[in-house]
Amino acid sequence: MPTAIAVTSADLVLPAPDRHTPSAAVLHPPERLDLEQALAETAALLDGNGHLLVVVPSWLPAPVVRRLHTVRAILETDRIALLGIDLPPLATALLVRQLRQLTVCDFSPGIIASAARLLSHYIHAGALLGSVAKLDRVPVDFKAHARSWVSGAQFAVLANPTPHLVKLGPGAVLPPGPGFATHLSFARGQLPGDWVAAELAPAWQVQGVLENPLPADSPAWWGTPKLIEFAAAIPDIAVLYQLVASVRREECRWCGLELIGDRCGFCATPIPALSRT
Repeated sequence: MPTAIAVTSADLVLPAPDRHTPSAAVLHPPERLDLEQALAETAALLDGNGHLLVVVPSWLPAPVVRRLHTVRAILETDRIALLGIDLPPLATALLVRQLRQLTVCDFSPGIIASAARLLSHYIHAGALLGSVAKLDRVPVDFKAHARSWVSGAQFAVLANPTPHLVKLGPGAVLPPGPGFATHLSFARGQLPGDWVAAELAPAWQVQGVLENPLPADSPAWWGTPKLIEFAAAIPDIAVLYQLVASVRREECRWCGLELIGDRCGFCATPIPALSRT
């Protein structure tokens, strides 16, 4: 049976890159559904799919996270994986799309679940910001904070894979880009300009540029509505397949599912370092 991907917000479901890539299910928050309805919603997804992978972003409110864990516990199923993701909103949406792409490949649910951590390292995620005064996701020194009060100041910030911050201006060195083929997605907040497409895209040598709507959680994540969020990711399913397939597979000693990396995506059991050598 197929493996389904679920998210907690509709704006994390980007358009499919091809007609083969399935969409993702959107789970409703506690204020929209009571517990009984949430159980029915999740049970229906399990009835139509073999396993369910739920992407759980780090910015989710605590009641939403508790609801997800409660539903999984009450259903008493080992077919639900709650995948903790620590990426900005637009990058999270790109990762969700990559996981959706992998579900049409011949990977087992455990491999797809543990691939989320692997693929996260290959997404370059950042934003062009009009202020870093309230940015707490990336280290900001005192000088950058002070410059935020200068009218017209703009900052290029990279949050993943390695934090990087630079004030734009003459001689500014742009954040380092990926050393492999990617497409660049961006989403506009309340910051005008075409810097991402006109300057960042050529500097990063991306193979394509696409604009998407700004996720609702982006202004809070970046600490300001004056932003243009961007993320570069691998778009090609053949490359994604080869990347995941090239990693050594293990068997989880607790739940028995296949996995890659150092931790099971379903039960979070770590793999001893000795078995990975």
